[in-house]
Amino acid sequence: MFDKSILDQVNQYYTSKIVKYGTTPQGVDWNSTESQSLRFRVLSKVIEEQNFSILDYGCGFGSLQHYLQQWHGNNFTYYGFDISAEMINKAKAFSLPNSFFSTSITDFSTYDYLIASGIFNVRLQNNADDWLVYILQVLDTMNKIAKKGFSFNMLTSYSDTAFMKEYLYYAEPEFFFKYCKDHFSQRVALLHDYPLYEFSIIVKK
Repeated sequence: MFDKSILDQVNQYYTSKIVKYGTTPQGVDWNSTESQSLRFRVLSKVIEEQNFSILDYGCGFGSLQHYLQQWHGNNFTYYGFDISAEMINKAKAFSLPNSFFSTSITDFSTYDYLIASGIFNVRLQNNADDWLVYILQVLDTMNKIAKKGFSFNMLTSYSDTAFMKEYLYYAEPEFFFKYCKDHFSQRVALLHDYPLYEFSIIVKK
């Protein structure tokens, strides 16, 4: 079970963003449409076929579904999960037909793929050890509900020190690559070659 105090903090943080900025990249705490699209392009490398189901874990207002439609047409079924009810309300208004949303992960079962963008970045007042425990619990959950593969991104510990912020979590890429190899699959890719201060992990079953 996830730490309720952590979930409450994350919920309040992202709800405040969507209320202030609406359905914009800033509304989900990203800098620009361009950086958001780049993240989607990298994370969607986990997908290996058409006609798939996908869970957008931490979906925000559901912009991933619009990105996927550009490349896959209507040949996928999109499900969005977010702990913020305000995010889900925006997502339902913004969504494509045949999209499904919930604030409870227990409303979903299993899916071909899972993508999680940005959900591990904002640790707020939590210490690094507690945040790591939370991350590993979430990764275990993601692995259980993704049948064919999942992907996620994290801020990198190789970020320039001058620009690092105290309330954010900067992860060791090598640790998470090894963790996923040891616990989830032999088919794991670490992508650290795109021009953002982050990395992505692709896990294929």
